[in-house]
Amino acid sequence: MHFGEKKVIKDLSFDIYKGEIFGLIGSNGSGKTTTIRALLGLYQPTGGKLLVDGQPFHPAREIKIGYLPEERGLYKKEKVGNILRYFADLKGIDRHTAERWIIKFLKQVDLPDKISTRLDKLSNGQQQKIQLGVTIMGKPDILILDEPTKGFDPINRKLLLEIIEREHRRGATVLMITHYMEEAERLCDRILLLKDGLAKAYGRVEDIKDQAGGQRIKLTFNGKLPIKNAPFTVITKDKNYAELEPLKNPDEVLKYLVAQKVAVRQYSVERPSLDEIFVKIYGVNQEGASPHA
Repeated sequence: MHFGEKKVIKDLSFDIYKGEIFGLIGSNGSGKTTTIRALLGLYQPTGGKLLVDGQPFHPAREIKIGYLPEERGLYKKEKVGNILRYFADLKGIDRHTAERWIIKFLKQVDLPDKISTRLDKLSNGQQQKIQLGVTIMGKPDILILDEPTKGFDPINRKLLLEIIEREHRRGATVLMITHYMEEAERLCDRILLLKDGLAKAYGRVEDIKDQAGGQRIKLTFNGKLPIKNAPFTVITKDKNYAELEPLKNPDEVLKYLVAQKVAVRQYSVERPSLDEIFVKIYGVNQEGASPHA
């Protein structure tokens, strides 16, 4: 994918399995949104193609896709109910079914009294909920969600994530574009982590954690922690608590501690979080900002 002379996406290829939640992850400017817009034909790609069930995708093809763009775009001067009815009509949903769905959805997102309110009288977060309603209306087979919880407070983020999980449970395949690692870790079966248009990590979340290395042992103990010639390095240590980086298999570390007469009270092995992997790939800051900005 090129913009002028600049190559934005570079030899990128990935699969999304039917019925999974797939995370396309990266910092701002990494190529996430450009990739999706090129695949959907919103940008004209300079190469490559999108296959759905083995067949080339075309916007006119009969595939039920719900797309939530990063830049929300609805009719600001229209009433909420009229907007939802309009899109229901576009999707071929009969009026009776649409009315029941609209009332139910507005209750789910805590906006039951806003059906006759103009969209521009709602907060940005409330408007995003309406946009999400348009996206999931009609039970699409594929949901493409570009930063679905961007700008939401914790309570409404939780609500929207629950809606996404509910759509997944009914059978939707979900592609979620995000730079919130906790969302990806909670929801995604597999992820692709982009940096500068290149795939830096791709696969099952647990496999990526294994490949990243950097296991950490959390230890609660009584006694003195032996450090000399130990099969670990100490990351942090308090009176009866320590975090260790194993130099050998974590089981060997436990055997060593027991042999050294350390009274082990709790012992757990943790892999790096996606957040730690993200920071490792991108660095702590980019242009002076947090990697999650």
